[in-house]
Amino acid sequence: MAAPDRRRAGGAVSGGGAGVGSGAGTGVVGPGPHAAELAGRDRRDPLSRFRERFRIPEGLLYLDGNSLGPPPRSVEAEISRRIREEWGGDLIGAWNRRGWFHLSERVGARIAPLVGVEADEVIAADSVSLNLFKLLAALLGRAPAGRRIVLSDRGNFPTDLYMAEGLAALLGGERAELRLVEPAALEGALGAEVAVALVTQVDFRTGRKRDLRAFTAAARAAGVPVIWDLSHSAGAFRLRLGEDGAEFAVGCGYKYLNGGPGAPGFVVVSRQRQAELETPLRGWMGHARPFDFVPEYEPAPGMRRFLTGTPPILALAAFEEGLRTFDGVDLGQLEAKSREMGDLFIRLADARLDGFGVTVASPREAAERGSQVSLRHPQGFAVVQALRARGVVGDFREPDLMRFGFAPLYLTYREIGEAVETLRAVLAGGEYREPRFARRGAVT
Repeated sequence: MAAPDRRRAGGAVSGGGAGVGSGAGTGVVGPGPHAAELAGRDRRDPLSRFRERFRIPEGLLYLDGNSLGPPPRSVEAEISRRIREEWGGDLIGAWNRRGWFHLSERVGARIAPLVGVEADEVIAADSVSLNLFKLLAALLGRAPAGRRIVLSDRGNFPTDLYMAEGLAALLGGERAELRLVEPAALEGALGAEVAVALVTQVDFRTGRKRDLRAFTAAARAAGVPVIWDLSHSAGAFRLRLGEDGAEFAVGCGYKYLNGGPGAPGFVVVSRQRQAELETPLRGWMGHARPFDFVPEYEPAPGMRRFLTGTPPILALAAFEEGLRTFDGVDLGQLEAKSREMGDLFIRLADARLDGFGVTVASPREAAERGSQVSLRHPQGFAVVQALRARGVVGDFREPDLMRFGFAPLYLTYREIGEAVETLRAVLAGGEYREPRFARRGAVT
């Protein structure tokens, strides 16, 4: 099914200075010379029917699902129902009658097939940062004598590095130290001092994807457990953590999983390793018998030990609706479309943006790339703002990266063509040079 023709700027999504609907005279440009090819791809797309599950403003091309997924159409009614019937109707009784107490586990069970683990190996809880802290501390606490290094790469997502740095400072240099190497040197740095490796599968800047299976095997041979950050992976393409030997992972709910802004994160621990790990964040919901209210802590069996405080029920409910958008989705088709969209975007960028100072920053081989393509331009921030003013939403990362994410469930091939043609128009017309597009907000 081809996408409707979108030619006007609109909506209110903005992460930076100018934003959408800021007054640019023209809007989204048509798909250009490849229109017939793109229309044919959309007609043959087996995932096209899932687009209707999302609410996307008319006139908007949304290529920023790698930062925040759009709301499912069902979420507003479902949250209203829960407020009215569960919170408003049952009040405190909803913890038992409505199953609130086990909602974190239920949401985790929905995440499990998307990352390739069993239902009892993942739980929704807290944020990526807190979940990372829990796993790092637990694994450092079990590290053999002489192993105190937390190994990561300089290009890792900053919050991951900040949490590891903070934990190392808390424990002291004799017990923990963060060591950073260049991304290409990470596997070679798996030495005898390393207690745990902290690795993000998909680089948030360029979309480069690390071979999870190969790195996990190399780390295991070196006696090093790996914590994988799947924030730019889960929901974008097929993951097989169990088959690939990965035992520990964290991820967020608000990007490709469509759980809403600030949605809870998730933790993955293989069934075989759960009983041996204890988090220092010993909240009452992680207790084996929280309503005994005893002063001594006893960790709950299984994944519940990774809970801390009272779960955010309404946020988990929204997250659950986001995960329902994957019901009935063939993950093989999801991954195939992800790769095809990235390949298409790069091909069209090569053909249509030549001579405008744009270079491709992402790997050209689909197997080496997540579900995003980043382009470099010296005025990348202003170009992204001018694009948003026309109704094409991507985002910017320092120093010069324009990022475009491809969420296979709701994007069409026609929209890929329209995005590239609109980018061409912005660059050819020079409108990005207008002073208003240089103004920066708190979020880029």
